[in-house]
Amino acid sequence: MKILVLNGGSSTFKCWFHDVREPLPVEAPQPEWETHIEWDPQKPLAEQLDPVLAGKQPEVVGHRIVHGGNARVTTLITPQLRSAIAREAEFAPSHNRFELEAIEAIDHLLGPPTRQIAVFDTAFHATLDPAAYTYPGPYAWLEQGVRRYGFHGISYQYATRRAAHLLGQPAESLRLILCHLGNGASLAAVRNGKSIDTTMGFTPLEGLMMGTRSGSIDPGILVYLLRHCGYTADQLDRILNRESGLKGISGVSGDMREILSAVAGGNPRAQLAFDIYAHRVVREAGAMLAVLGGMDALVFTGGVGENCFPLRDRVRSQLSAIGLQFPVLVIHAQEEWEIARECYELLTSSR
Repeated sequence: MKILVLNGGSSTFKCWFHDVREPLPVEAPQPEWETHIEWDPQKPLAEQLDPVLAGKQPEVVGHRIVHGGNARVTTLITPQLRSAIAREAEFAPSHNRFELEAIEAIDHLLGPPTRQIAVFDTAFHATLDPAAYTYPGPYAWLEQGVRRYGFHGISYQYATRRAAHLLGQPAESLRLILCHLGNGASLAAVRNGKSIDTTMGFTPLEGLMMGTRSGSIDPGILVYLLRHCGYTADQLDRILNRESGLKGISGVSGDMREILSAVAGGNPRAQLAFDIYAHRVVREAGAMLAVLGGMDALVFTGGVGENCFPLRDRVRSQLSAIGLQFPVLVIHAQEEWEIARECYELLTSSR
């Protein structure tokens, strides 16, 4: 089955193409073709994709959809589903609008007969218990859909399967702490192959400090800024999502590579940014450890997780200080392959 995957991030689209066939390997295969497109908001996405997709004739196109709300099962994209994705754009503004445009671009370039499939980043966390996904505000919030959804689920699904393979044990027997650390960052506690807790919540803003996102802060800060400093909701949204995190503290960049370079050059704000980042990963990993009641492996994935040894070493050493012994796995993030697997399995099962 010739599958094209479009994985839209906040600034880039990853395009991945492969002829998928059984048996489906655990480790992601080398695709026949892949590339990245830097998102240019001044140009229609169809115009940017046209030269990239020239000559490609996929049977199906799979899309990573960051926020699907209550729509969580991998499914063919219908007009009703497009409307649902659009409704959730407010909660993942850096992703959902771009992903909708990608769906429309494929309509334009390949024609409506091309089957398009949505794979949801929130799906892996559908196994959370009410105690884990319910916020302690008024119960009416839950009835209005305000709850923890969790994100990076496609990455976690692949990392769980791959970790079990590397450990030589079934995922159903393992307790894993998974750390997806990139420009966006989160942790998940996985027991018996299922997510039981995660740090991102109603939106991808909650939880860890990230490249340009603040992660969790005292909500009273926002009330204070609104009441006494004249901030608008749009200004706070911009600050929390684009001007905080590593970038906000260091004044250098949201890119961990540039932070480490500045640290090596003696920049104290860059050092503080790294220390806060590491502290928050350790703190949240400790929380995940407590929820799991133990750990069989600590798994790092994502650009920072895979490439930042000083961070991995600090997290490992601080968790080891309480007497734990555990393997540390570094797994290359393979969201595109996981999306392709989901598309293949959906269509072959429907046959």
